[in-house]
Amino acid sequence: MTTSTTPSDAVSPAVVTHGLSKRYGERLAVDGLEMELPRGVVSGFVGPNGAGKTTTIRMLLGLVAPSSGSATVLGQSTRNPAAYLARVGALVESPAFYPTLSGRRNLQVLSRLGRLDEQRIDEVLAQAELTDRAGDLVRSYSLGMRQRLGVAAALLPEPELVILDEPANGLDPAGIREMRTLLRGLSDRGVTVFVSSHQLSEIEAICDHLVMIHQGRAVFQGEVNDLLTAQHSDLVAIPEHAGDLAKLAALCNDQGKPARVDGDTVRVQAPGDWAAELNRQSMAAGITLRGLQSTRASLEEAFFAVTEGEQQ
Repeated sequence: MTTSTTPSDAVSPAVVTHGLSKRYGERLAVDGLEMELPRGVVSGFVGPNGAGKTTTIRMLLGLVAPSSGSATVLGQSTRNPAAYLARVGALVESPAFYPTLSGRRNLQVLSRLGRLDEQRIDEVLAQAELTDRAGDLVRSYSLGMRQRLGVAAALLPEPELVILDEPANGLDPAGIREMRTLLRGLSDRGVTVFVSSHQLSEIEAICDHLVMIHQGRAVFQGEVNDLLTAQHSDLVAIPEHAGDLAKLAALCNDQGKPARVDGDTVRVQAPGDWAAELNRQSMAAGITLRGLQSTRASLEEAFFAVTEGEQQ
């Protein structure tokens, strides 16, 4: 049975937490987490193993009671999971299926147990790009196919919010690419996707919003581009002659732009708009550049910059 959406639900953030904490004995797994997840985005939930990601997800799904604090999902308090779980699809850790049943039969079993519309099965199989293998036994599926079947199962209730815990864990590059395509497709259809991962390069490739957690606390949340733009950008200059590397680095340092020789390039801590000035000064100094480009920090570099700042 699907819970109707009230007008206030529809305009509220998908997830909000206030001071959300979970303690296991002496260990504080989640520490006063403040988080707000907007609707209609693919949001990455990132942090190292043990940062509190899975514990947070379990609290949001009503699987674990918080030690303190509060949270709402789709406008409803997590103290009453029945009010919103019918509108949430979730994949927490590795999905479990009957290996001697086909992918389609597994979804039929789940639909009947959950009293869901079995007519959704063909649609979610297509969304997960499993239609051609729907009749094959799950034991013949690759790990990537099983993960996609898990996402298909999460989509059975036609959710407004999909929460996925490490969906690309253990996947090969082809499986990761397939998962990336699937999640972007969900967002394009208006579904809010909250995906946890410690694979920062994959989160950078797929997410437009980010919640970064470290030692149970949020250390950043917002647009991925905002985080990356806030980090130091580099100019990478390649002189025509290798003998000019040291001279070019010295020129940049003299201008107050920290520079170092890195192989056959000079990396300069400077904004992208200083590239034209660097090109002019190089020419004036008799240095011909055969390459000059601006780079920005990767999500991994940004993550370490933020978390190292938290530790100081």
